[in-house]
Amino acid sequence: MVDLRPAGYVIGLLIASLGVTMLVPLGFDLWAGNGHWPVFFESSVLTVLCGGLVAIACANGVTAGLNLRQTFLLTIFVWFSLPIFGAIPFVLGATNATFTNAFFEAMSGLTTTGATVFSGLEALPEGLKVWRAILQWLGGVGIIVVAMVFLPELRVGGMQIFRSEAFDTMGKILPRAGQIARDISVIYVALTLACALAYYSTGMAPFDAFCHAMTTVSTGGMANSDASFGAYNPASHYVAVVFMFLAALPFVRFVQLLAGEARPLFQDSQIKAFFLTYAICVLLVASWLWGRDGFVTEQAFRESLFNVLSIMSGTGYASADYMVWGTFPVVVFFFIGLIGGCAGSTSCSVKVFRYQLLFASIKSQIRQIHSPHGIFPPRYEGRKVSDDVLNSVMAFFVAFLILLGLTTVLLGMTGLDFITSVSGAAAAIGNIGPGLGPEIGPAGNYAGLNDLAKWILAAAMFIGRLEIMVVLAILAPKFWKS
Repeated sequence: MVDLRPAGYVIGLLIASLGVTMLVPLGFDLWAGNGHWPVFFESSVLTVLCGGLVAIACANGVTAGLNLRQTFLLTIFVWFSLPIFGAIPFVLGATNATFTNAFFEAMSGLTTTGATVFSGLEALPEGLKVWRAILQWLGGVGIIVVAMVFLPELRVGGMQIFRSEAFDTMGKILPRAGQIARDISVIYVALTLACALAYYSTGMAPFDAFCHAMTTVSTGGMANSDASFGAYNPASHYVAVVFMFLAALPFVRFVQLLAGEARPLFQDSQIKAFFLTYAICVLLVASWLWGRDGFVTEQAFRESLFNVLSIMSGTGYASADYMVWGTFPVVVFFFIGLIGGCAGSTSCSVKVFRYQLLFASIKSQIRQIHSPHGIFPPRYEGRKVSDDVLNSVMAFFVAFLILLGLTTVLLGMTGLDFITSVSGAAAAIGNIGPGLGPEIGPAGNYAGLNDLAKWILAAAMFIGRLEIMVVLAILAPKFWKS
């Protein structure tokens, strides 16, 4: 029997902390004088009370550390329980949202998916705009800590290749995982502040700069306007490109950079592959737009630069409706969303390093076919990749494709057309945000979907953000056996 109290104690504290965080949007509503602040006061009191009671009830079971199964449960229930309480301000607030819509929005925020069910974003009270940004910002730093601390220890989805004991530091030895998490949090805050200042310098209003800095660095993508980044000037687009790119890189490399080790950042094969893929896709889309328009334009290059990175990193901003660009760019956008950024970043989806390991394995098999008596172990950055890492990566790819197919079928059974179903499934599992088509594409949102479809998508966001295998692990009967 699994003792749930240690995990419950931590979850209770995190829920209470989320309630305290609600005081920030409360302050913004007081500052704006819109009269919406009681919503966050009530939400905060309720959240702190519930979280506190859970923590008190589980306090007698606190131990020195969590075992493997308790860590699994903690990871999963944190990402399930926080959206429930994060949804309260949407239910009580100016949106008057149903619980389905509120939970969808909160889950989309905390998983940094960025899909929204709300329209008329410009008219929302300042507190709700800030709350949407805070949810994404908390989710962004949260997934980094989970990826760098929990998932490597759980040895799921191939993330164990980035354990601090085996991580190729290319020089100075990294500190322990706890210290890495603290350093990453400091870097995360610094990048957010720098991004806000950069947005402000381009002419963006201070409030919008503050909110969009949080949703950019977290690669979340929730904007304060229905037009997303189409509502802002071109200079802000270039700022977004810089910080989306930085947020899609492994944050552990920034830790090494601050420690005086710049070489790992520039020699990381994952970063090189990410940049090369991004550059090729930008050139392809820009060339298509240039050919369609008949001449080279700065706007075509900028919109390609911005939107390709936004989708590839899973941020989900849009500076234009790329559905009208033609078939080729739409196909490109669908597939680059399934690539994602680097491991240990705030970005989402499959991640570049898994494709690198997949191609390394394929290359090894081809060489084995050519030379049956030779030994050609797959290698990553010059190191031999162990069988358990390869097995976990292959299992992840299979699970990802099965989940994508199953989610597409389930969405189709709710009455959605194929394009909406398959792109919605990919956008949710990959935590990308916008899908394809007139309804959930860059010019639309998820408000028009039926409630069942929204619950299916919310579940897909949850499973996708937890790297799939973590969720599958607790569904196995063996997990619950003592």
